[in-house]
Amino acid sequence: MTESTQENIQKAADALYQAARTGVASTPIRELLAAGDVAGAYAVQSINTDRALSAGRKLVGRKIGLTSVAVQKQLGVDQPDYGMLFADMARGDAEEVALSDVLQPKVEAEIAFVLGRDLSSEHLTVADLFRAIEYAVPAIEIVGSRVAKWDIRITDTIADNASSGLYVLGSRPVRLTDFDPRLCGMVMEKAGEPVSVGAGAACLGSPLNAALWLAKVMARVGKPLLAGDTILSGALGPMVGVAPGDVFDVRIEGLGAVRAVFAKE
Repeated sequence: MTESTQENIQKAADALYQAARTGVASTPIRELLAAGDVAGAYAVQSINTDRALSAGRKLVGRKIGLTSVAVQKQLGVDQPDYGMLFADMARGDAEEVALSDVLQPKVEAEIAFVLGRDLSSEHLTVADLFRAIEYAVPAIEIVGSRVAKWDIRITDTIADNASSGLYVLGSRPVRLTDFDPRLCGMVMEKAGEPVSVGAGAACLGSPLNAALWLAKVMARVGKPLLAGDTILSGALGPMVGVAPGDVFDVRIEGLGAVRAVFAKE
């Protein structure tokens, strides 16, 4: 595969950075990268991660994207992707969210895991993951795209921090022993009407599979997951668009509920 030039990787990073800063979405950045250059796309993401850290933002976890096999096929990939979670991306359960905080927002229902131990080995097992997860909570990821009209392919979304925006965690931590991440059902409602339904099995067969994949990858690239980190493990059902004034309620069997409230203007 042809590699992207460092000059074009920097140009792509600059375009996404400016889009985030100005609120004006960029044209797709895949035109700047070699076709299917996933490594180049992560290099773009890394440049803007370093910018964020240099500006004083705090890294508090990771998000996993592309956990649906159907979406993977649509984008021509055979594995998930990941992005960074920063402290300023967190919103409280039922706290009002300004629409201006996310470009082109959409919502997804997920299970979030919070770690009580570091996961620093590349040779992790699911048993290691069980020991490391302190608790789980229901979550709503408010995804966004710095790419105009969500016109994305795999390199666009990876470069754009896996199309991250904000996230909302539920208020009641639950131990892994008290619910089944694979079999739990999920319903997301807007104004009392179901708009997305799914189950844990929709996320790579189980959200734990997604979390283990992430932990191994992060250890391999030298940025291991640490105690206290939050993992957004991937969507349990279809993504839903957001309009001013929308209120979304998510319930996950055995795990509880979480609400995202969007400002009316």
